[in-house]
Amino acid sequence: QVQLVESGGGLVQAGGSLRLSCAASGYIFSSYTMGWFRQAPGKEREFVAYIIWRGGVTMYANFVKGRFTISGDSAKNTVYLQMNSLKPEDTAIYYCAARPQGGGSYVSQYAYDYWGQGTQVTVSS
Repeated sequence: QVQLVESGGGLVQAGGSLRLSCAASGYIFSSYTMGWFRQAPGKEREFVAYIIWRGGVTMYANFVKGRFTISGDSAKNTVYLQMNSLKPEDTAIYYCAARPQGGGSYVSQYAYDYWGQGTQVTVSS
């Protein structure tokens, strides 16, 4: 049974920083791709970033490039999302997701098999 548990969300002022964590269990961490998605009220869930564990390849949505960094700690089976220079439009529920490596789009939520419960990030202006 794959389990993903996010933490680290909260309320922060614009320009501030937060670090989200996603603790994974129940599978061989190194064989998966880990993604972060977010969903704002009334909007579709959207891709934020992913990391392909083997090789350390990362990709980011354009709206977070230069501000967010995805990374992982294989010893702790944990992936992180460091968020800097936060903006009010970053306010959303942030979800961690996992999928086996293979075909398909890594930026599509439908390509991911496992999801965490989400953590709320609120950025005040």
